[in-house]
Amino acid sequence: MPSSAEPAAQAGVAAGPQELSERSVQFNGNAMAARVLRWLGWELQFDGLPSKQGVLVIYPHTSNWDFLYGILTKMAIGMPVVLWGKDSLFRIPLFGRWLRSQGGVPVDRSARHGLVEQMIESMHKAKAQGQHCWLALTPEGTRSFRPGLRTGFYRVAVACQVPVGMAFIDFGTKRVGIMSYWQFCGVPEADMALMRSCYAGVLGRWPEQAAPLRLIEK
Repeated sequence: MPSSAEPAAQAGVAAGPQELSERSVQFNGNAMAARVLRWLGWELQFDGLPSKQGVLVIYPHTSNWDFLYGILTKMAIGMPVVLWGKDSLFRIPLFGRWLRSQGGVPVDRSARHGLVEQMIESMHKAKAQGQHCWLALTPEGTRSFRPGLRTGFYRVAVACQVPVGMAFIDFGTKRVGIMSYWQFCGVPEADMALMRSCYAGVLGRWPEQAAPLRLIEK
């Protein structure tokens, strides 16, 4: 496991991941986006955030449709986020500019570790200054099947000790949103077991392409 997660694990932050019930941060969302979701047959689940800083995990990610429903959900909620996306998307004329306006940050997959360290620094700064900073990402990193999750989201969450929101786009029930928030304990086995429990039964557009909920380096 990357070194940024080791101090929390060694210090025994908690006996296990702890669910957070507070919802002190609220937003005024876009009513039109919410209506579009309903018109498309989707039910939105969101009741606020537990803090001004955190990491939003979006899982599973198996289809291009995830982006459309994800953006509509972001607009309907009214929640500003930092969005990590593959750098090729940002080279598309006009679309790349719009994506940046939505909080998008291009990721070069061959050099992503530097971005993680930068995000940890930015998150620490936001916490110190009481500023809003939520990182949203799909830890699978691709729509195709892979044997596990990239570690960036976990490194940020544990190093900065911020909540992790379990966001989902469930094609089985046509529900989308954030189901719960947790403080990870810094023990990968315990935290991944919690994620497997949270996402049990949640289906992507192509369920066979969803990655197992375990951390991998590459």
